[in-house]
Amino acid sequence: MAKPLEGKVALVTGASKNIGKGIALEVGAQGAITYVTARTLDDVPGQLASLQRTADEIGAAGGTAIPLACDHTDDEQVREVFRRIEAEQGRLDLVVNVASPEFSAMVGVPFWEIPFDEITRCLEVGPRSDYVTTALAAPIMVRQGSGLVVNISSHGAIGYLLSVPYGVGKAAIDKVTQDTAMELRPHGVTALSLWPGLVLTEGLMANTQEGPDGKRTLHGLDISFGESPKFNGKAVVALALDPDVIARSGGSYFTGVLAREYGFTEDDGSLPPLTETGLTSIMDGDDIPDYWRGVDRFVETDPA
Repeated sequence: MAKPLEGKVALVTGASKNIGKGIALEVGAQGAITYVTARTLDDVPGQLASLQRTADEIGAAGGTAIPLACDHTDDEQVREVFRRIEAEQGRLDLVVNVASPEFSAMVGVPFWEIPFDEITRCLEVGPRSDYVTTALAAPIMVRQGSGLVVNISSHGAIGYLLSVPYGVGKAAIDKVTQDTAMELRPHGVTALSLWPGLVLTEGLMANTQEGPDGKRTLHGLDISFGESPKFNGKAVVALALDPDVIARSGGSYFTGVLAREYGFTEDDGSLPPLTETGLTSIMDGDDIPDYWRGVDRFVETDPA
């Protein structure tokens, strides 16, 4: 039985773990020849995931994956990825930019106490790396008159979330999306941003606590409304299969909203909750992480 993405060629960056892995698994399982990148190919001591494991899991699901070690801060390494894709496949239908720095050390820390190199990382791996991959994908997609670029961003682009460097990086990703989309649209190529909700990644789940009722919390936050990495992969597949996806070009879309529009769910049939403005935010209401409760530590107080 033919798979919906059979005959398509995809690239998913940052695919060794977390959202990138979930997206790559779903894209590969749906039939696309899927190139996956991360800084290292094989297992790293102390980590449960690797790019090779992602490729092996895609293969076990009946898909085809080509893992390529690539540091997305090194433009020549990125160029080599595209040389391989063009030489081996001659086309490229889907690029999903997921490669991202680690944010955990910044969470709950006032921006003036965060080392300056953190904002450099948030601009280099994210907006800059997305720009480079899109610029290298563009000649292939423009030539064939079709293609989709999905940049993984966040509603932190328009509201405070996690830290200042995080939000600045996400806002820059959305600007890269909007402006590249404008130049690509006349050529039949789409660029858009995907805003996942709270994604239950390996790293996040490893830091949760289980209560007497069996519910898991993170810094006091009930994470039952979270999404699986694979759920975001279903969103990417739905977008890739939409014959009118170019109508969405330049926009930013909550995964949970797309689920309702395209009709996909988590494997158990569930959907994340929504508010009037979109996906439930971990800044909504009183149910917020512990590290945001002590907001006075962000404000200079009068010792008198």
